[in-house]
Amino acid sequence: MVLIRGLLLLVTMFTVYAAAMGQSAIPAVDRSPLDVSYYPNAYPLLKIQDKAKEAPIARVVYSRPAKEKRTIYGGIIEYGKVWRMGANEATEIEFYKDVTINGKKVPKGRYTVYAIVEEGNWTFIINTETDCWGAFKYDAQKDVVRMQVPSVATPEPVELLSMYFENASQQINFVVAWDNYMARLPIKI
Repeated sequence: MVLIRGLLLLVTMFTVYAAAMGQSAIPAVDRSPLDVSYYPNAYPLLKIQDKAKEAPIARVVYSRPAKEKRTIYGGIIEYGKVWRMGANEATEIEFYKDVTINGKKVPKGRYTVYAIVEEGNWTFIINTETDCWGAFKYDAQKDVVRMQVPSVATPEPVELLSMYFENASQQINFVVAWDNYMARLPIKI
């Protein structure tokens, strides 16, 4: 009887220990959470049977850092340097069909998208190297296309980095907005 009680106590202690260890292994919420945007924008809201009929044209997967009273342009984002366009892993854009950017055909597929930010303009870079952390592995030899576009003031400050697609005449715009500025990369579909 004493042996059975001892074994029961040991099993109970092990179970409590295992449960406690399992809970402490859950990672904390990332300060720059992962987000995704699609074009068409309503794609995630479609019913499952409708998604099978209508594939998206593009999506972007990125991490959303907050401004948090920091200097963004000329601070966190250094002028003239390649920026991963977000936090953590480099931002990835996927095209589900061939598109045209800056007069160049970009085959359907998954790419990393970077930017070089200057006062008044951004250079968007579509690059074939994917699954990379930050811009540390950036290799200009793997660029598919670059396009310089103007940056414009946002109507109001944007606290969390935001990326989305907007419909425009005969094209879509990939929009990146943060703090007091935004830039649009035109994509012909």
